[in-house]
Amino acid sequence: MTAPRRPLASRQARWARVLAARLAQRGVRPNAISLASVAFAMAGAGLLAASPALPGAWAAAACFLAAASVQARLLCNLLDGMVAVEGGRGTPDGAFWNEAPDRLSDLFLLAGAGVAAGSPALGLLAGAMAVATAWLREFGRAEGLGADFGGPMAKPQRMAVLTGAALLAAVAPFGLTAAGILAAALWVIVLGAALTAGLRARRLLAALRRASKAASPAPR
Repeated sequence: MTAPRRPLASRQARWARVLAARLAQRGVRPNAISLASVAFAMAGAGLLAASPALPGAWAAAACFLAAASVQARLLCNLLDGMVAVEGGRGTPDGAFWNEAPDRLSDLFLLAGAGVAAGSPALGLLAGAMAVATAWLREFGRAEGLGADFGGPMAKPQRMAVLTGAALLAAVAPFGLTAAGILAAALWVIVLGAALTAGLRARRLLAALRRASKAASPAPR
Protein backbone atom coordinates (compact mmCIF):
# COMPACT_ATOMS: atom_id res chain seq x y z
CA MET A 1 0.00 0.00 0.00
CA THR A 2 1.34 3.42 -0.95
CA ALA A 3 1.00 6.04 1.75
CA PRO A 4 -0.45 9.40 0.74
CA ARG A 5 2.05 12.21 0.46
CA ARG A 6 1.67 15.65 1.93
CA PRO A 7 2.04 18.30 -0.79
CA LEU A 8 5.36 19.98 -0.05
CA ALA A 9 7.16 22.55 -2.18
CA SER A 10 10.47 21.54 -0.58
CA ARG A 11 10.17 18.12 -2.25
CA GLN A 12 10.93 19.85 -5.56
CA ALA A 13 13.98 21.70 -4.22
CA ARG A 14 17.25 20.69 -5.86
CA TRP A 15 19.04 20.18 -2.54
CA ALA A 16 16.32 17.79 -1.38
CA ARG A 17 16.41 15.77 -4.60
CA VAL A 18 20.20 15.54 -4.50
CA LEU A 19 20.27 14.51 -0.83
CA ALA A 20 17.53 11.92 -1.29
CA ALA A 21 19.29 10.48 -4.34
CA ARG A 22 22.58 10.15 -2.46
CA LEU A 23 20.88 8.43 0.46
CA ALA A 24 19.18 6.00 -1.92
CA GLN A 25 22.46 5.30 -3.73
CA ARG A 26 24.14 4.52 -0.40
CA GLY A 27 21.44 1.99 0.40
CA VAL A 28 19.85 3.93 3.25
CA ARG A 29 16.40 2.51 3.93
CA PRO A 30 13.47 4.93 4.19
CA ASN A 31 12.22 3.13 7.30
CA ALA A 32 15.56 3.85 8.99
CA ILE A 33 15.13 7.53 8.15
CA SER A 34 11.66 7.40 9.70
CA LEU A 35 13.16 5.95 12.88
CA ALA A 36 15.82 8.67 12.85
CA SER A 37 13.00 11.24 12.90
CA VAL A 38 11.80 9.74 16.20
CA ALA A 39 15.33 9.89 17.59
CA PHE A 40 15.57 13.60 16.73
CA ALA A 41 12.12 14.18 18.29
CA MET A 42 13.19 12.41 21.48
CA ALA A 43 16.35 14.50 21.59
CA GLY A 44 14.36 17.69 21.11
CA ALA A 45 11.87 16.67 23.79
CA GLY A 46 14.65 15.88 26.23
CA LEU A 47 16.36 19.20 25.59
CA LEU A 48 13.15 21.13 26.11
CA ALA A 49 12.23 19.20 29.24
CA ALA A 50 15.70 19.70 30.72
CA SER A 51 15.99 23.40 29.86
CA PRO A 52 14.24 24.81 32.98
CA ALA A 53 16.77 23.07 35.24
CA LEU A 54 19.78 24.45 33.36
CA PRO A 55 21.61 27.75 34.04
CA GLY A 56 20.94 30.63 31.68
CA ALA A 57 23.40 30.05 28.81
CA TRP A 58 22.92 26.30 28.91
CA ALA A 59 19.14 26.66 28.93
CA ALA A 60 19.33 28.92 25.88
CA ALA A 61 21.59 26.42 24.12
CA ALA A 62 19.16 23.61 24.92
CA CYS A 63 16.29 25.56 23.38
CA PHE A 64 18.33 26.36 20.26
CA LEU A 65 19.28 22.70 19.89
CA ALA A 66 15.66 21.65 20.46
CA ALA A 67 14.58 23.93 17.60
CA ALA A 68 17.25 22.32 15.42
CA SER A 69 16.00 18.88 16.44
CA VAL A 70 12.46 19.78 15.35
CA GLN A 71 13.76 20.81 11.95
CA ALA A 72 15.90 17.66 11.70
CA ARG A 73 12.77 15.62 12.41
CA LEU A 74 10.98 17.40 9.56
CA LEU A 75 13.94 16.84 7.25
CA CYS A 76 13.75 13.12 7.97
CA ASN A 77 10.02 13.22 7.27
CA LEU A 78 10.76 14.76 3.89
CA LEU A 79 13.59 12.43 2.95
CA ASP A 80 12.04 9.11 3.97
CA GLY A 81 9.25 9.52 1.42
CA MET A 82 11.60 10.78 -1.27
CA VAL A 83 14.01 7.87 -0.80
CA ALA A 84 11.06 5.45 -0.86
CA VAL A 85 9.29 6.89 -3.91
CA GLU A 86 11.79 8.81 -6.04
CA GLY A 87 14.65 6.55 -4.92
CA GLY A 88 12.65 3.38 -5.54
CA ARG A 89 13.40 1.91 -2.12
CA GLY A 90 9.86 1.58 -0.81
CA THR A 91 8.89 -1.45 1.26
CA PRO A 92 5.58 -3.33 1.72
CA ASP A 93 5.30 -2.01 5.27
CA GLY A 94 6.28 1.52 4.30
CA ALA A 95 2.83 2.95 5.06
CA PHE A 96 3.25 1.97 8.71
CA TRP A 97 6.69 3.56 8.97
CA ASN A 98 5.39 6.64 7.22
CA GLU A 99 2.72 7.18 9.86
CA ALA A 100 3.57 5.64 13.26
CA PRO A 101 6.91 7.45 13.82
CA ASP A 102 5.22 10.76 13.06
CA ARG A 103 2.69 10.28 15.83
CA LEU A 104 5.40 9.34 18.32
CA SER A 105 7.46 12.36 17.28
CA ASP A 106 4.51 14.71 17.77
CA LEU A 107 3.81 13.29 21.23
CA PHE A 108 7.44 13.41 22.35
CA LEU A 109 8.06 16.98 21.22
CA LEU A 110 4.82 18.44 22.51
CA ALA A 111 5.11 16.60 25.81
CA GLY A 112 8.65 17.90 26.19
CA ALA A 113 7.45 21.42 25.50
CA GLY A 114 4.76 20.95 28.13
CA VAL A 115 7.34 20.02 30.75
CA ALA A 116 9.43 23.07 29.79
CA ALA A 117 6.31 25.24 30.02
CA GLY A 118 5.61 23.96 33.53
CA SER A 119 2.42 22.26 32.36
CA PRO A 120 2.89 18.64 31.29
CA ALA A 121 -0.88 18.29 30.92
CA LEU A 122 -0.92 21.07 28.33
CA GLY A 123 1.82 19.34 26.36
CA LEU A 124 -0.10 16.08 26.42
CA LEU A 125 -3.28 17.87 25.34
CA ALA A 126 -1.41 19.36 22.39
CA GLY A 127 -0.08 15.90 21.54
CA ALA A 128 -3.58 14.42 21.73
CA MET A 129 -4.95 17.09 19.40
CA ALA A 130 -2.11 16.46 16.95
CA VAL A 131 -2.95 12.75 16.92
CA ALA A 132 -6.66 13.57 16.48
CA THR A 133 -6.00 15.59 13.32
CA ALA A 134 -3.91 12.75 11.90
CA TRP A 135 -6.55 10.17 12.86
CA LEU A 136 -9.23 12.08 10.96
CA ARG A 137 -6.99 12.23 7.90
CA GLU A 138 -6.29 8.50 8.02
CA PHE A 139 -9.93 7.65 8.72
CA GLY A 140 -10.98 9.50 5.60
CA ARG A 141 -8.32 7.70 3.59
CA ALA A 142 -9.47 4.34 4.98
CA GLU A 143 -12.97 5.17 3.78
CA GLY A 144 -11.62 5.75 0.29
CA LEU A 145 -12.11 9.52 0.44
CA GLY A 146 -8.48 10.57 0.11
CA ALA A 147 -6.14 12.10 2.67
CA ASP A 148 -7.08 15.55 3.99
CA PHE A 149 -3.88 17.43 4.82
CA GLY A 150 -5.71 20.71 5.36
CA GLY A 151 -4.80 23.12 8.16
CA PRO A 152 -4.61 25.63 9.65
CA MET A 153 -2.57 23.59 12.16
CA ALA A 154 -1.33 20.50 10.34
CA LYS A 155 2.08 19.01 11.12
CA PRO A 156 4.20 21.63 9.26
CA GLN A 157 2.39 24.46 11.03
CA ARG A 158 2.62 22.75 14.44
CA MET A 159 6.33 22.26 14.06
CA ALA A 160 6.82 25.81 12.77
CA VAL A 161 5.09 27.17 15.89
CA LEU A 162 7.16 24.91 18.14
CA THR A 163 10.42 25.82 16.38
CA GLY A 164 9.69 29.52 16.64
CA ALA A 165 8.73 29.19 20.30
CA ALA A 166 11.92 27.29 21.13
CA LEU A 167 14.05 29.93 19.43
CA LEU A 168 12.15 32.71 21.17
CA ALA A 169 12.44 30.90 24.51
CA ALA A 170 16.21 30.78 24.03
CA VAL A 171 16.42 34.58 24.11
CA ALA A 172 13.22 35.36 26.08
CA PRO A 173 12.93 39.00 24.90
CA PHE A 174 10.78 41.80 26.30
CA GLY A 175 10.76 40.37 29.79
CA LEU A 176 9.05 37.18 28.68
CA THR A 177 9.91 33.84 30.24
CA ALA A 178 10.78 30.68 28.36
CA ALA A 179 7.99 28.83 30.16
CA GLY A 180 5.45 31.50 29.22
CA ILE A 181 6.53 31.50 25.58
CA LEU A 182 6.27 27.72 25.30
CA ALA A 183 2.92 27.66 27.10
CA ALA A 184 1.54 30.26 24.70
CA ALA A 185 2.82 28.25 21.73
CA LEU A 186 1.18 25.09 23.06
CA TRP A 187 -2.15 26.87 23.40
CA VAL A 188 -1.82 28.09 19.82
CA ILE A 189 -1.20 24.49 18.75
CA VAL A 190 -4.10 23.14 20.83
CA LEU A 191 -6.59 25.68 19.54
CA GLY A 192 -5.30 25.52 15.97
CA ALA A 193 -5.36 21.73 15.98
CA ALA A 194 -8.90 21.77 17.40
CA LEU A 195 -9.96 24.02 14.53
CA THR A 196 -8.13 21.79 12.07
CA ALA A 197 -9.83 18.69 13.46
CA GLY A 198 -13.21 20.39 13.28
CA LEU A 199 -12.71 21.45 9.66
CA ARG A 200 -11.45 18.01 8.65
CA ALA A 201 -14.36 16.35 10.43
CA ARG A 202 -16.83 18.61 8.63
CA ARG A 203 -15.31 17.85 5.23
CA LEU A 204 -15.18 14.15 6.08
CA LEU A 205 -18.84 14.02 7.10
CA ALA A 206 -19.87 15.87 3.96
CA ALA A 207 -17.85 13.48 1.80
CA LEU A 208 -19.36 10.44 3.56
CA ARG A 209 -22.86 11.78 2.93
CA ARG A 210 -22.07 12.40 -0.74
CA ALA A 211 -20.63 8.93 -1.08
CA SER A 212 -23.72 7.42 0.55
CA LYS A 213 -26.04 9.27 -1.80
CA ALA A 214 -23.99 8.24 -4.82
CA ALA A 215 -24.17 4.60 -3.71
CA SER A 216 -27.94 4.65 -3.14
CA PRO A 217 -30.06 3.11 -5.92
CA ALA A 218 -31.80 5.65 -8.12
CA PRO A 219 -35.58 5.94 -7.50
CA ARG A 220 -37.81 4.30 -10.12
